[in-house]
Amino acid sequence: MLARLAELPLLVVLLAIAGVLALVPAVHGLAVLDFAVARDFFYSALVLLILSAMLGLATAAFSPRDPAQSQLASLVGAYLALPFAFLLPWGQALPDTTFVNAWFEMTSSFTTTGATVYEADRLSDTLHLWRAIVGWYGGFLILLAAYGILAPLSLGGFEVASGRVPGRRAVATTQAQRLAEPAQRLGRWALRLLPVYAGLTLALWIGLMMAGEGSTTALIQSMGTLSTSGISGQSDLSDRISGFPGEALIFVFFLFALSRRAFPVPGIGTAQGGLLADPELRLALQILGLVLILLFFRHWFIRGNADDIDSLHEALASLWGVLFTAASFLTTTGYVSADWQTAADWSGIGTPGMILLGLAILGGGIATAAGGVKLLRIYALLRHGKRELERIIHPSSVGGGGPDLRRLLQEGAQLAWVFFMLFAISIAIVVGVLTLLGVSFEPALVLAIAALTTTGQLADLGAGAPIVYSDLSGSVKLVLGLAMVLGRLETLALLAFLLPARGRR
Repeated sequence: MLARLAELPLLVVLLAIAGVLALVPAVHGLAVLDFAVARDFFYSALVLLILSAMLGLATAAFSPRDPAQSQLASLVGAYLALPFAFLLPWGQALPDTTFVNAWFEMTSSFTTTGATVYEADRLSDTLHLWRAIVGWYGGFLILLAAYGILAPLSLGGFEVASGRVPGRRAVATTQAQRLAEPAQRLGRWALRLLPVYAGLTLALWIGLMMAGEGSTTALIQSMGTLSTSGISGQSDLSDRISGFPGEALIFVFFLFALSRRAFPVPGIGTAQGGLLADPELRLALQILGLVLILLFFRHWFIRGNADDIDSLHEALASLWGVLFTAASFLTTTGYVSADWQTAADWSGIGTPGMILLGLAILGGGIATAAGGVKLLRIYALLRHGKRELERIIHPSSVGGGGPDLRRLLQEGAQLAWVFFMLFAISIAIVVGVLTLLGVSFEPALVLAIAALTTTGQLADLGAGAPIVYSDLSGSVKLVLGLAMVLGRLETLALLAFLLPARGRR
């Protein structure tokens, strides 16, 4: 059965999975006695499954000349086409919405951006669950694509570690490597990653329920954490239902968006020294430490309140609010601690939107569901800068660390700088288009960064005043939706897809 599915085009398989996932809200609707919504999702699931079966029969003999490039094309097509499949049950269950709003909502969920145009109380728990499922599906897809599609093509951050030209496949050195088809490799990675990804989601779901959260909200937040979509249900973390224990559990699971070595999957992180030796995790801890110093200790050293007698509870709440929210935006999840306002008042600088924007741009680890530039690229640039300073002081010094580190500091740093420039250019282009559409510069900058880093919650905290997505025009939502796809797939992957292979050799 699995071998037969591997012969089908990837996009057809992904469409069929979307149909199967639509059955989950149908079951939930039945459980909460919302029969109309349950019927809408059930009928939509049947339509998607029948359409997938028809496409599967029509493409049964499909044999691409370049399977690896075909899978990259299917990945691009998935983020462009599948939101239309997701909005089929959404539009039926929410008939008073517009097509543009429904498309924006599903694109935002599938790219794990988490931006929404609807008020929380307007949507039922079943619809919130569908948003979370779509985001969870999108998070797993990008995680699977990182190992099964992007890594063999030296994309998604792997080009920094390998030093190879992005989009160019590694030369097979063994007969087993030469015989391994991309579809078979993708299937093997799916079987290895899905149990871990689903198991971690289940563990967090159970933990949040034990902390006092409702079952549906706990499931939504667990999916939003593992996929880094930051989607919440009728209530968010500020409602304090699960309290500090719930936030602490979510904080622990941020680890899986900071380092790929945190996933307990054989073959990930074992050869490189394990989790404690991961430079991405160490860099993330250093960044969080700097943010703590800037926002928490500013209360004494800059505001001049050293003689104030503050309660221990307020100090600890401020410390936790800074730590949790900073880690959340560094992983591009976007959850905000219930103590964040206390932390903002404590620091004395109000809502530090620029810091949150910077954290989201840095992003999480490569081969995770996080967006942004990614920590490994930042690490390569920092180490390269340090090495250049050493050469200025000691021109005859020889860099150590072995061939892997030398490759990271040379070809890897060069490719990281290329991506960083492409990312900056993408921000400039999106900001320019938004300003042409009538958006002011500051909101345009915040919205562009929120879309390209897949951190939709920046609209609430990144600017001086919250930006409401529902107030934006249809053309602005269209631009932001396309920017979300660009940020999720990364510019290098799209260039590798669009440019001819001979131009990258």
